[in-house]
Parts: sequence; structure tokens; C-alpha cells
Amino acid sequence: MAPPCFLSTVAVVLVLAVAATSTYGAFGCSASDRAALLAFKSALSEPYLGIFSSWTGDACCSRWYGVSCDPTTGRVADISLRGESEDPILAGSGRSGGLMSGRISPEVCRLDRLATLILADWKHISGPIPPCLTSLPFLRILDLVGNRLTGTIPADIGRLSRLAVLNVADNQISGHIPASLPALSSLMHLDLSNNQISGPIPHDFGNLRMLSRALLGRNRISGTIPASVGYMTRLADLDLAENRISGEIPATLGSMPVLSSLYLDSNRLTGQIPAALLRSRGLGILNLSRNGIEGEIPDVFGSRSYYTALDLSHNRLRGSVPKTLVTAAYVGHLDLSHNHLCGPIPAGSPFDHLEAASFTNNDCLCGGPLPVCK
Repeated sequence: MAPPCFLSTVAVVLVLAVAATSTYGAFGCSASDRAALLAFKSALSEPYLGIFSSWTGDACCSRWYGVSCDPTTGRVADISLRGESEDPILAGSGRSGGLMSGRISPEVCRLDRLATLILADWKHISGPIPPCLTSLPFLRILDLVGNRLTGTIPADIGRLSRLAVLNVADNQISGHIPASLPALSSLMHLDLSNNQISGPIPHDFGNLRMLSRALLGRNRISGTIPASVGYMTRLADLDLAENRISGEIPATLGSMPVLSSLYLDSNRLTGQIPAALLRSRGLGILNLSRNGIEGEIPDVFGSRSYYTALDLSHNRLRGSVPKTLVTAAYVGHLDLSHNHLCGPIPAGSPFDHLEAASFTNNDCLCGGPLPVCK
């Protein structure tokens, strides 16, 4: 189960884009910037919407669609081309989304004052991420989601000390997570999901102290979850689902102050569920399903437990259903199916609104939505 897209992410992107750029300027960009933009355009093809039809003349700071400049320097600071949006040029075409093919030209790296590069949701842009992007010292937003990019994430991505948003989700990127990535001291949003990334998570991943969302699900990531992740004080959403991660769940994840959603489902995790994780006051979505987790479910729920979704299904859990679940402030979706649980299901909320599917395929559970205990 992938986490929902939160409005806070959109707000971060908008605030950073506004802070770094000006949408209009009363001047044309420099000849060198204009040449770089035209070279960038020449490597792309967009036959349906005509978004590049405005890329003529010298007024590239004020009249070229998706381009804006820093008003104090006149240099290009923002390229923002998104294939699925509510922009009038898309709405007027009668298409729900655009199709653009081609590749990202390394000529874009000549725009050495670039702060924002958004080339998102065009479906057919292929080729590698130009390694030279790591030479852009002012880059703050790199959003290349929803294309067909291949190759690897540039090894020296950690050079981008101002980068706050890195989104390359929904591509065909392979290789390892660069060892330099934890050096991105300003990074707030990281989305590498739905790619073919393999290898381990860097052991010092926890150095990303500004990070609020880390979405790495649906890849081929292996190894263990670094204990350093548990010391990320601003991380609210962590998605590592559908990978090949093994080992135990670090107990430090239970002490993260603002963690609200944790997806570890469909991996190769073993060991027991840390009691601190279920006791966490802010955690509202926890999915540990389809692993090899053993032992009993810690009976540590309380009046501050508020779970919109708690999925522990398809593991090797034993013992009884925790009685303290009836003291939880709220439990919406609960799935304990396909384990080795036994004994009576506690009476009362949340068990009085759950269906039998939440408890099926256990050893000897009874009561509640299941047949009465004998």
C-alpha cells in the first residue's frame, strides 16, 4: 500500500519555487541562457499541446512557457514543465495529460543559476539523468517524476547542498542509492519510488536531518534498515514497501517524534515487532504485512493510540490479540489475518466494527466476527 500524496509536499514545492524565482521579468534572458534553453528544447518533442510554440524571440524570461528568471540578475532560474496539471494550456487541449518524448539534454547544465527543474509526468522522456546536473550550485527542486528515465542517480548528487526536493519516482532508474545522498543537508522531500533501484540504504541515511518524506517503495532495495533512520527528528512519512529488505525492525523507529506513516510491507523482515513502535503516539498508519515477523504482538496500546490503518497480516505472529487495543482512541482498519494467533478476540471497539477477513487464516482465533469460542 503506497502512502497518499500530501498537500504539504505541494506546498513545499510552491514555496521554494516562489522564493527562488520570479514568474515574469521585463527583460530577455542572456544570449547564453537562451542558447541553452533552445538546446534543451531541441532534445524534446511535444506534438500535441504546442507548449514550446512560445519559445521564440528574445523575451524568454517573460513569454516562454514554463520559464522564469531571477529579476535581479536576469538569469534563468526556473524551468517548470509538468505534463499532468490544471494549467490552462493542458485544460484547453482537452487532454488529461501530455505526452513528451526525447531526452534531457546536458545543455541544460549551462543554466548555472537554475534553481528549479521540473520535467514531470510526460510518460515518454527517456535516457539518463545528466550527471552534470550536480554542478548546478543553486538547484533546489529536481522533479523528474513520471517519465521513462534510465541509468542511475548521479553518484555525486550530494554536491547539491541547496537541494530540497528530489523526485525521480515512476521511472526505470537502476543502480544503487548514491553513497553521497545523505550529504544533502537541505533535502526535505525524497521520492525514489517505483524504479529498479537495488543495493542497500546508506548506513548514514539518518544524516538527512531536514527530511520529512522518504519514499523508496517498489524498488529492489536490499540489506537492512539503518538504525540511523530512527534519529531523523523531522521524518513524518517513511515508505520502504515492496523491496527486498531483511533483518529486524530497528527499535529506534518507535522513538521518532513526528513519524505518522510507516510502510514496510512486502519485504523479508524477521524478528519481533518492537514494543516502542506500537506504543508510538504519532504513528497513524503502520503496515508490516507480508514479511517473516515472529513472536507476539506487544500488548502496549493505550488512550493515545490512533491508527487509521494497522496491518500485521501475512507474518508468523503467535499468541493472542492484544487486549489493550480496546483502550485505543481509534483503530480504523485492522488486519491480523494469515498469522498463527490463537484465543478469543476481545470484545468492544474496534473489534465490533471489523469483519471476519481481519482475522482469518490464524490457528485458533474465535469470537467477535468469527465463530464463538467453544
